[in-house]
Amino acid sequence: MSVDYSMGIVTGTVIGALLGVLLYRRRMLRLQEAEQQKMDVELREAKLKLREERSEMELELQHKQAENKRQLDSRESDLTARERDLARKTAHLKSTEAQLDLKTKEIAREQQLLSEAEHEAAKVRRLYRLKLHQIAQMDEEDARQLLLRDTEKECAKEIADLRRAKLGRAESEISAEAKRILLAAMQRITTQPMNDATATVVNLPSDEMKGRIIGREGRNIRTFEHATGTTLMIDETPDSVMISCFDPVRREIARISLEALLRDGRIHPASIEEQVALAEEEMRANVIDLGEGALRKLQLSDVHPEIVALLGKLHYRLSNNQNTLAHSVEVANFCALIAAEIGLDPTIAKRAGLFHDIGKALDEDYVGSHAAAGADVLKQHGEDPRVVNAAAAHHNEVPAESPYAGLAMVADSVSAVRPGARTSSIDGFIQRVRSIEEIAAAQHGVSEAYAIQAGRELRVIVEPEVLGDNEARQLARTIRQRIEDELNYPGSIEITVIREQRYKETAV
Repeated sequence: MSVDYSMGIVTGTVIGALLGVLLYRRRMLRLQEAEQQKMDVELREAKLKLREERSEMELELQHKQAENKRQLDSRESDLTARERDLARKTAHLKSTEAQLDLKTKEIAREQQLLSEAEHEAAKVRRLYRLKLHQIAQMDEEDARQLLLRDTEKECAKEIADLRRAKLGRAESEISAEAKRILLAAMQRITTQPMNDATATVVNLPSDEMKGRIIGREGRNIRTFEHATGTTLMIDETPDSVMISCFDPVRREIARISLEALLRDGRIHPASIEEQVALAEEEMRANVIDLGEGALRKLQLSDVHPEIVALLGKLHYRLSNNQNTLAHSVEVANFCALIAAEIGLDPTIAKRAGLFHDIGKALDEDYVGSHAAAGADVLKQHGEDPRVVNAAAAHHNEVPAESPYAGLAMVADSVSAVRPGARTSSIDGFIQRVRSIEEIAAAQHGVSEAYAIQAGRELRVIVEPEVLGDNEARQLARTIRQRIEDELNYPGSIEITVIREQRYKETAV
């Protein structure tokens, strides 16, 4: 019984051990299978990630290739366009050279024909006089008439010179009368030099105010510059800051705002925005007062409110240190005085002179030159067509349709070039005078050239043996064209070409 029980225990133990071994192997197999599956998943994920990276690299490579191709195509198109331009310029240059050669040949041929004609005329004249002496049957009256006709032909050039001198005398008398009218108008205008400053400097009560203006991490100065559209120049200059802006109206608003902030003492973003808004309101009122003041000074009425505001803005704009509103008022007075002298309407002349530079107060929303833009605004607000044309034509951009356009041109030039009206540096003045003289001296046949009257007149002396009267007249036009194309200058420059030749004969 005990043996059977022992055998049963052994058998149970063996069976239990076998079952444990089987269970262990099965667990190990499951673990191995799970590990293998995990490794397979990781392997598939690694392959998938590698495939994605390869796809991204291929896509990036394709993008780079496409971008390189676009850049290459763009450069090729630019090169092609430049080649076309170069070919077109070359063709134009060849055409110009061919035309120049053709004209040179034509001039040479005409000169040869003229020489032959003069030679033939001299020969015929000699034969004619010989026949006159040989004909004995001609009576005294016929010979006298024939001699008179011959003398008239010989004196044709002297008659033409006499006619030119008479016409020139009439033109000089007209020019003298025009100068008299201009001088009479100029003497009746009380003028003073324009010394308006172009920089806006604001004085500070103390140097420590610079730090308060800048604010913590620069927030105050950023808010101020953003609100006013200007730039504050804070440097080492004691007790002052400079406001910089191309727009003088914005610069004035910034000055008023900053001075108000300094008086108040509270400088932070909210107070800055409040003071800028108040300054803008004050500026709007100021420009209207200035525009109405100019109209009262000239005794003009029936002007649109927007034109009045634009007139006021001209007060804050300078042209070569000349206040544009004061310049416009002066031009208006010139126009009225000259119009009264020559029998035109002084009121229309005043309006033409006052509004001729109104386009300088317009912003970038209006395209074109200040003359064209100003004329468009005047036309929109119902101004007289003669005034509109005078504003558009005072720089010769459009044809003048009435005498008032000519009045505006003359008065504008007189106001701009009078002594003290506009200032310039001595270096710029000397350079301008030298440039004028160099342009004249570089022309063929010029012996001497002098710029006089502060560069407003150029006198050119030519060699009479090299240039004739027609060539001297053409030389004056050539010099005028080069000065207009190559130089910048206020007012106008009068060009006088002098060709002097003396003839001497002795009667015995």
